[in-house]
Amino acid sequence: MFDREVIEQARAVADQAAVKAGEYNGTLGEIKHWIVEHFGENGLLAAYIAGGVVLIVLLSRVAKLGFSALKYLVVPSVVLAGLASYFMGLSFAVALPVTVTICSLVLLFKG
Repeated sequence: MFDREVIEQARAVADQAAVKAGEYNGTLGEIKHWIVEHFGENGLLAAYIAGGVVLIVLLSRVAKLGFSALKYLVVPSVVLAGLASYFMGLSFAVALPVTVTICSLVLLFKG
């Protein structure tokens, strides 16, 4: 089903990913050891909580950006392109880049 060359490339990529993961795991282990050495177990717990809070804030910002893109970019541009193709006789594929550009500007200034 798959070509032998594709399988070999996939294995090479997986091996490289495993090496990188090992490097990051070692770095994280050193950071954990340093925190425990300087601040104790309470400091490690505080670092976990702070890291979790930062991760939650980042994920919420990404989700907010995604929903804003849907609300102000994707849905309005598709609707406007559909209306332009229906009322003005333009092709949907011709109208869509123009409406995406207009809605992108609205999203950019909306913030």
